[in-house]
Amino acid sequence: MSLLSKFKNDPLFAKVMRSSGSLFSNNTLALGLSVVQGIMATRLLGPAGFGLIGVVMSFASVVNSIFSFRMSELVVRYGGEYLNKQDKEQASALFKAASTTEALVSLMAFLVVLATAQLAETYLAKTPDIAWMFTFFAINLLANFNTETSTGILQITEKIKLQGTVNLIQAIVTTLIIAGAFFFGGSITVVLVAYLIGKSILGLGLFTLAQNQLKEKLGSGWWRTPFSALTARREIFRFAFSSNISATIIKLFRESELIWVGLFLDTTAVGYYRVAYTITHFLAIPADPLIATTFPEINKLAVEKTWGKLKSFLKKITAFSFSYNLAIGAGLILFGHWVIQIYSGKEYLAAYPALVALTIGLVFNYILFWNRPLLLALGLPEFPVYVTLAAGIIKLALSFWLVPVYGVAAAGGLLSFYYIASVGLMVLRGIREIGNRESV
Repeated sequence: MSLLSKFKNDPLFAKVMRSSGSLFSNNTLALGLSVVQGIMATRLLGPAGFGLIGVVMSFASVVNSIFSFRMSELVVRYGGEYLNKQDKEQASALFKAASTTEALVSLMAFLVVLATAQLAETYLAKTPDIAWMFTFFAINLLANFNTETSTGILQITEKIKLQGTVNLIQAIVTTLIIAGAFFFGGSITVVLVAYLIGKSILGLGLFTLAQNQLKEKLGSGWWRTPFSALTARREIFRFAFSSNISATIIKLFRESELIWVGLFLDTTAVGYYRVAYTITHFLAIPADPLIATTFPEINKLAVEKTWGKLKSFLKKITAFSFSYNLAIGAGLILFGHWVIQIYSGKEYLAAYPALVALTIGLVFNYILFWNRPLLLALGLPEFPVYVTLAAGIIKLALSFWLVPVYGVAAAGGLLSFYYIASVGLMVLRGIREIGNRESV
């Protein structure tokens, strides 16, 4: 039997591909629109303005992640198990606890941004009279008060493809507003409004869809279930706490690059780095649907303790992700100069060294995209915390020395180091754990 036949005849792999394909198709259209947004925004604002918008948006995201409990993972891990067992009372209590906690965290994050906007203006943006931008864009944190919980609910109810629909809608609206600014001489404020509206549509849209799923699965009165119905509160709190620490570490060391570049350099450098970061993260477009659809399946196989099936599934999705990530990565490196010119113009060609460095780390990361979900499914939520913290501290320490001297290329190289070191160790730990449990 050929390798292709083995893939096609595997019902689990085929199921994941169908679900991912539906989400991918909408995300691909949204990607096309985001490319159009970038082409217009980079030319309208210039490197410094484009970098400033990036710092403002990244700051709100980083603050939110410091408090975030990554509720989508908790919902998939425990909510998926409760729904599989038809334990509707515990599922209802879990969803209620997750929703309430995330809403409180979003409010707290908004208040922190409000209180620190002046500091962000001084030390990160280094641009006078723009503190209001940080507060204004942080309104999206209130609109996304339940996004993580809602995403998890759509995953376990096998409606994650609806996320792609909402993402497409927000991309259309955002693109239309930015296009208006581009063709009619709009300002940086209009671009900021466009991104804020897009983020709000995504958050409120996912919340509405998730609530519809909960009513269908649990009944209209599911939210009346008391929190006390949860019997594994200590275990759930442990999982949530470790996820919070992990999310904070990941955001500080991996997804706050624009903040660090702004601190070490200036908004023009941020503009260059943001272009490189945006282009290389096109790799996430096919990867994100796979992550969203494979985590519930990995979790289910781990709960059922079917280790042979789990290993076979991991091999197949890795082979699949290897093929397209390697091709995309090689294309970005070989044709990166052309891609940058098409996307943002010649004035951003200084972004190319960072693009090459980032591509190497991201290809490695997205080939082994299942590294953390596997450890969560195996009940090892603390291990990713230790690994990402150690790799992140090394990365940050080197940043103070290298980035001010070697600029955005060093920032990209250090992020690639972080991906390769942390992902590699997590994959090795997960595979070894499967082997240990299989031999018992």
